[in-house]
Amino acid sequence: MMDLLIAAALTAGLPAATADNVDPAIFEVRDADTTVYLFGTFHALDAQPDWFNTEVRTAFEQSDELILETLVPQGPTAAPQARPLSFGAMSVAPSASYLATTKMAINAGKSQGMKVGFGADMVLRREAELSGKYIEGLETLESQLNMFSRMPRATPSPKSSPAADNGNMSALSKTMVAMQSAWKRGDQNVFVHMLDQLNRASPDTYRMMFTERNARWADWVAARMQNPGTVFVAVGAGHLAGKDSLLVRLAEMGIESTRVN
Repeated sequence: MMDLLIAAALTAGLPAATADNVDPAIFEVRDADTTVYLFGTFHALDAQPDWFNTEVRTAFEQSDELILETLVPQGPTAAPQARPLSFGAMSVAPSASYLATTKMAINAGKSQGMKVGFGADMVLRREAELSGKYIEGLETLESQLNMFSRMPRATPSPKSSPAADNGNMSALSKTMVAMQSAWKRGDQNVFVHMLDQLNRASPDTYRMMFTERNARWADWVAARMQNPGTVFVAVGAGHLAGKDSLLVRLAEMGIESTRVN
């Protein structure tokens, strides 16, 4: 799967990173007594907190609840099987290339100062814990691990030379920086193109990762709209982009969304 995601990123034709205004995409759906903010996150970022700006912070502070994709146990007491993104839990990976390319992506990001600990999900979770907000996951860790285990096997990549590996790493590092820049300025088109590339490469992976999950999450939002309150929902930016996005699924249910920034 990670092979496909990296390939999609590298073929997305991203513009060079720029210092444009920082306005990551955030949307809202509301009725008379309920507001649900929908924020597209980037899971690994640099140490600059500029994305947590007026619009995002205001929406977050107005919310009583933080809803993430899933709640990953933290700290030394977390069970090994409860760390799906760590290399120790890669038994769920469909092929050895998954591990290699995951490590490649992590290293490429780290070379540019990007870390999961700086990612929007982690920052929001820490802020919510400090302020005493209720925190919940849209899906369980078990269901997420099960999804990874059922994904189509990736075709092993042929062994390449050190020079080629260095070139791929350099290209991926630049791509991740460009993706971060696009996310910070709220450029949804970048993720639309990546999703299209992924769907072409592996329709089953795309369906399992995006189409089916977005439909389930739309049902969750629709049900939550029946209860008064303000909720901040933070999911990967790709879930709010493209023809099968969470926003499209909500619109099909008669629930319209509006971009806040």
